[in-house]
Amino acid sequence: MSTYDFALIGAGIAGASLAAELSLGGARVLLLEAEDRPGYHATGRSAAFWEECYGGPDIVPLTLASGEYLRSGGFLQQRGALYVARDEDAALVSDFLERFQATGAVLERLGAAEVQRRVPGICPAWSAAVWEPACADIDVAALHAHYLRQALDTGVKLQCRARVTGLQRISGCWRITDVSGEEYRADCVVNTAGAWADGLAAMAGARQAGITPYRRTVAQLRLGRNVAEDLPLVLDIEGKFYFKPEAGGRLWVSPQDEEPSVPCDAAPEELAVAQAIARLEQVVDWQIEAVEHKWAGLRSFAVDRRPVYGFDPKIEGFAWFAGQGGFGIQTSPAAARLTRQLLLGEGRDEMTADLDADLYSPDRFG
Repeated sequence: MSTYDFALIGAGIAGASLAAELSLGGARVLLLEAEDRPGYHATGRSAAFWEECYGGPDIVPLTLASGEYLRSGGFLQQRGALYVARDEDAALVSDFLERFQATGAVLERLGAAEVQRRVPGICPAWSAAVWEPACADIDVAALHAHYLRQALDTGVKLQCRARVTGLQRISGCWRITDVSGEEYRADCVVNTAGAWADGLAAMAGARQAGITPYRRTVAQLRLGRNVAEDLPLVLDIEGKFYFKPEAGGRLWVSPQDEEPSVPCDAAPEELAVAQAIARLEQVVDWQIEAVEHKWAGLRSFAVDRRPVYGFDPKIEGFAWFAGQGGFGIQTSPAAARLTRQLLLGEGRDEMTADLDADLYSPDRFG
């Protein structure tokens, strides 16, 4: 039986990107996936945008560091994002700009006339905004496939339908058992399990990081008019909705719900869809003709909303690459590169030189 240097458990964007990076660094890597295919859960249900401020100031460095990789790979298509506020909430615009002032994100304050020009049909009460020109759509499927292809081409072993049911550390080596009774061996297990991350940590005997899955709902609407292809991503500055155009003149809208959930195959709830529509109707005067499609995914966060990267401080041979919330895709190049360097003991490169690994270390949980 082969013994791998690393066994990564979960083959969504986290597992795929890190597997590719570790293998490029010369490691022998096993990538285990519980489902029939990689990316079935959060990765396959992403709203698919790269947005500099998404996740807050502590995440901006990861996002900015990932930008060039995504642009040069052809994974981004420019769109722009508009954080909108009502008359009475204009002070929130100043607060937002101040919060991100030192992060390197490119932001501009806009007044009512510019808001109306960029979002035709927006209600006059929405008269202030922050414009983020760099926001772009991400081709998530292409990015995930790129990492999987890179991983497989460099010798990573991918095993699907391999839900892990047992982890034992024996004589410095992990014995990993899956649901079918198959056994694998690895020197190090890396937790890339997304919503299942804390459960996997418990199985390994590690202290859980308090990673909680939260349901996020999106609906695709058909309107009485085609949505302009160049409409920006529009987000409520209070975090109560966002909407963006989709192919065929459709609109994606979310109430930005965050309902705690057990790890599961998430399904949309009618109340969340109704909330999304009701909030949209308070923003624009567009006629909604039908809900054509709806879905939900799980976004998993540690208590402090920062991801968890690196070796566990207590359990030998156990590492984390989890807690990436809704920003795991847009930060995947820099996050995976940084974590490869942490796990392989490598120095920093141009992509990761300005990243503070301590912000994301498992050591912060004690």
